[in-house]
Amino acid sequence: MRAAVVRTFNENLSIETVADPICPDDGVVLRVEACGVCRSDFHGWTGEHPKVQNGSILGHEYCGTVVEAGPQARHKVGDRLIAPFILACGSCPACHQGVSNTCAHQIVPGFGAPGAYAEYVAVPFDHNLVHLPASMSPALAAGLGCRVTTAWHALTDRAAVKAGEWVAVHGTGGIGLATLLLAKMLGAQVVVVDVVEEKLAHARTLGADAAVNAATTDAAAAIRDITGGGAQVSVEALGIEVTTNASVDCLATLGRHVHVGMPAGDGMMQLNLRAIYSKQLSFFGTRGMPAWKYPTLLDMIERGQVDISPMVAREVALSQASDELRAMHGPTAPGTAVITDFAA
Repeated sequence: MRAAVVRTFNENLSIETVADPICPDDGVVLRVEACGVCRSDFHGWTGEHPKVQNGSILGHEYCGTVVEAGPQARHKVGDRLIAPFILACGSCPACHQGVSNTCAHQIVPGFGAPGAYAEYVAVPFDHNLVHLPASMSPALAAGLGCRVTTAWHALTDRAAVKAGEWVAVHGTGGIGLATLLLAKMLGAQVVVVDVVEEKLAHARTLGADAAVNAATTDAAAAIRDITGGGAQVSVEALGIEVTTNASVDCLATLGRHVHVGMPAGDGMMQLNLRAIYSKQLSFFGTRGMPAWKYPTLLDMIERGQVDISPMVAREVALSQASDELRAMHGPTAPGTAVITDFAA
């Protein structure tokens, strides 16, 4: 099969012909129809993720059609499926408790297992997969596996956002846009933060109540002013120290910080613990979403309660993935990129 392979960090992915994946006994092989290009992939491409090495195939936001099913698989050839990026075992205590996104035996394609920057991908633990609604395009579905599901879980489970509350969103990439759209659907007021005016303008067209350019303004002070004392919930969507502290500092007393952005490198940061202490803040980490929450989210999207289509800005070829990753070294354009052409 054709795949984009990591050979040298920060250099173009190598487009190669590699062996087709072997079908797991408890899973399937998908013909990949779409795969998102995510900032988490960027951290692997730059060498900042320990599980990405020479020979790795990135890609954890994908959907596709089953071309082979193992003897213990729940799905069959021809099924069109969406995959969460965390493939949980289904048997451990975490899975039995309904928090499968914390499964100790999880497999994550693209990080330790071959991912979906390829024509085919093997998916073990196929009980995590769900059917792709006929009304949803593969390009849109690809983003559900990471950005939309992570944002939904962050808002509804970790932060427990209530209608009327102010939600601050630091970073308007894929996670940030998903957070904006879903928070508005929940009835929250949303203020977005970025350093690219074009992205802030784009967020305003999607319903943001306010926007702050952190390149020219003290973001935390501006948010406290806009919200009349601070946001009740703040979502950090980049994984860097400056936005993490801005997220903590912009909160009202008893506010909730939700850390979504994957920290690069060793993940060490200096935080304003005085603010956390004095304002008695809650600090939540979050990663992914339990697979059992998929049907509710898909149903809302199908019924038109939330339109996530504005997230997808461009569809690209496999050979263009390197360009998208390289662009993440600096300010990026609004919206996300999805690989939909695996032959070019």
